Amino acid sequence: MIRGFEKVIIVAISVTLVILSFGILCVRRPERAIEMQKKFYEKINWRLEPIVVKRELKNTRIMGIFMVVAGALTLLLIILRTMKK
Repeated sequence: MIRGFEKVIIVAISVTLVILSFGILCVRRPERAIEMQKKFYEKINWRLEPIVVKRELKNTRIMGIFMVVAGALTLLLIILRTMKK
């Protein structure tokens, strides 16, 4: 049976892996990430269009790099924390 702490670790690792995956998508295929965001906003009745596409692609890549770094550091901290227990 999984204890409370182990459940938290599983959820934390799962969320971190999703963040890493989306970060990698933003870095490698920023146009796809922007299209996904536009489709999401259309579903909630908003229209979203970048003013300068080239700048938005650059900003999306930067955001992706930040997400990958933050996700990797979080995963490292989770692993180090669980090794102590």
